[in-house]
Amino acid sequence: MDNYTTTFRKDMDVFYEKTKAFYNGEINKTQYKGISGGFGSYAERDGKASMLRLRLPGGCITKDTLAFIADQAEKHQIDTMKLTTCETIQLHHLTPDVLVDVSSAVLDFGIICRGGGGDFPRNVTASPLSGVQKGEYFDVMPYALAASDYMLSFINTQKLPRKLKVAFSNGPENIPHATFRDLGFTANEDGTFDVYCAGGLGNNPKFGVRVAEHIPAEDVLYYINAMVHLFAENGNYENRGRARSRYLQDTLGIDGLIEKFNEKLSIAKQDSSLTLSITPMPVTKTGNGSIEDERIIAQKQDGLFAVCYHPIGGILRPENLRAISDTIQSMDDVELRIAPFETIYIINLTADEARKVLAATQGGASTPLEYSVACIGASICQQGVRDSQALLRSCIDAAKASNLPANAFPQIHISGCPSSCGTHQTGLIGFHGGVKMIDKVAHPAFTLHVNGCDVQGQECMGTQLGVILQDDIPAFLVEIAKAAADAQMEFTQWFAQNRETFETIVQKYLK
Repeated sequence: MDNYTTTFRKDMDVFYEKTKAFYNGEINKTQYKGISGGFGSYAERDGKASMLRLRLPGGCITKDTLAFIADQAEKHQIDTMKLTTCETIQLHHLTPDVLVDVSSAVLDFGIICRGGGGDFPRNVTASPLSGVQKGEYFDVMPYALAASDYMLSFINTQKLPRKLKVAFSNGPENIPHATFRDLGFTANEDGTFDVYCAGGLGNNPKFGVRVAEHIPAEDVLYYINAMVHLFAENGNYENRGRARSRYLQDTLGIDGLIEKFNEKLSIAKQDSSLTLSITPMPVTKTGNGSIEDERIIAQKQDGLFAVCYHPIGGILRPENLRAISDTIQSMDDVELRIAPFETIYIINLTADEARKVLAATQGGASTPLEYSVACIGASICQQGVRDSQALLRSCIDAAKASNLPANAFPQIHISGCPSSCGTHQTGLIGFHGGVKMIDKVAHPAFTLHVNGCDVQGQECMGTQLGVILQDDIPAFLVEIAKAAADAQMEFTQWFAQNRETFETIVQKYLK
């Protein structure tokens, strides 16, 4: 990482210069976005502050990294941090001076933000409990970290049409959505990977095309190299709306895509330096005792546990980070993992340590609805259309006021626009923000998606049922929860058995 720190330090003067120019009014927001995105930063909607996206490969955060982020948040009075569905943390409301100071400090520390936005390889994601999860096929995290390191090596040398997302899944749960990323590796029980490419969410979402089966795990860099060159050679550089890799399925056809991928793979395999040599680093820590709690997950290592913490809306505050950091600093081998559904797992805890971490992480989600996924929303995001966070809060308030059983409400996925930062197509219930014209008047609204699924082999994009006004969504959720409660069922069970009733209720709210 030191080499990359030195390399990317040379680029930072451009970022600082353009940041100063933007906030002095010398360049506009669009011009600035085209530059700042490549440094993991975008101006926020009000044009007075910026966000900074930290690149955290595999969603891994060590104790030292956590303490550093907490220190920066306190030093600069950063009041809002956001967990993302790409397993990163975004720092929000950074004034120009703070943005420059923090971006410099994180780079010196070894956190790379280069390529955190813009037309670059993005943060590599992985199954968050990889290496500690019971029933996993094998630990994919070392391969995700190696892939991330490799992708940093060509950020300054390879021009791509748009961003490139790579994911590694350790089993059929497919938590990082490896079967519908730009490039995804799904583990097999025999220690190999299947490979999927040219998938993605957003407008016109597509599942990836399986281009290889049962490849040796040490070959993953060959496939990344092939995908990069396939995308660079065949991607659309003229129309950004069709520049994502999933459109290669349309322009090349499935057979043509596979053929061209294999051509690039043959070339890549001529470079033997891309063969990986991974030394397994199993968890050696031991524990004893037992602990039971809804937020406790027993690891595959006997006597060790993970604590689940889901800050509502994925919004972290400085005091949240400090409480966790102070609690775990004296604990051996403990680290954090960010999940693609905006949850943090604190792993490798003994039973006694888990009790302390549970106490330090009070105040997070405790109901299915509170575990919902929501992007940062239009109050902050310059691309956003609707305020996802405000909608989630209003839905939670309505659920509490209803006095209905918590498990009668669904977990929902909310994106403030069609860009899918809230992965709305993958949830049982999802929404993406928009506008509904009624009598020539624009009303805040969301499109409803239902019955999405991300489990490997059962993947399904949610079906769009229509548009609901934003103000009507809490009442809609209360009504379907009441139907589930009347049937004495939790929501997922009721939904599976009562689709006709569900759709009858939906029709009352569609505009």
